[in-house]
Amino acid sequence: MTTSQGATREQGRVPQEERTRAMRARLLEATVELLVERGFSGTSTTLVSERAGVSRGAQLHHFPTKNDLVVAAVEHLTQVRGAELAAAAARLPAPRSTRAVLDLLGDHFTSPVFTAALELWVAARTDPDLMAAVGPLEQKVGREVHRLSVELLGVDETAPGARELVQATLDLVRGLGLANTITDDRRRREAILDRWALVLDATLTGRTRA
Repeated sequence: MTTSQGATREQGRVPQEERTRAMRARLLEATVELLVERGFSGTSTTLVSERAGVSRGAQLHHFPTKNDLVVAAVEHLTQVRGAELAAAAARLPAPRSTRAVLDLLGDHFTSPVFTAALELWVAARTDPDLMAAVGPLEQKVGREVHRLSVELLGVDETAPGARELVQATLDLVRGLGLANTITDDRRRREAILDRWALVLDATLTGRTRA
């Protein structure tokens, strides 16, 4: 094989690799969309391939089983959740108010990506293989959300009880997000977050508001 032939083959390989990455991304995005729309039990490899516009054979080549597909989607979803949260944090105006931070967290835990993650949590409870994939990634997300919350709220975690109050905040907004999957809970959520912002201002940051 000549040098020019080798270069031609190398040039041809790159677009194929890009096409493969794009196809995998479409499959993973379609999986997340279907988890939101139909839940875990209503998501099938056939529906995913149809939604992604990918042939059944190509989908099975990369993800032979539903669990293979869902595990890859878990990793994809983890990256999406982290990126969305970081982008929302970057858009917060300075100086950041406690209430604005709670709004950011509340929006995160009522977003479609949270709904998709929730479907995976429920399915993983009785599926050891899925739990092995979901568990570590959820811990990673949890640590990152906690770190970002501490940063945005300007909390000194060396203060007694500060860490626990940050975690209570995350448990609160996560629970409100769960309630929102049943019915539109915005009005009640807003009232609760208004009150919780006052609590945090008084106990975590030492600020008071009129």
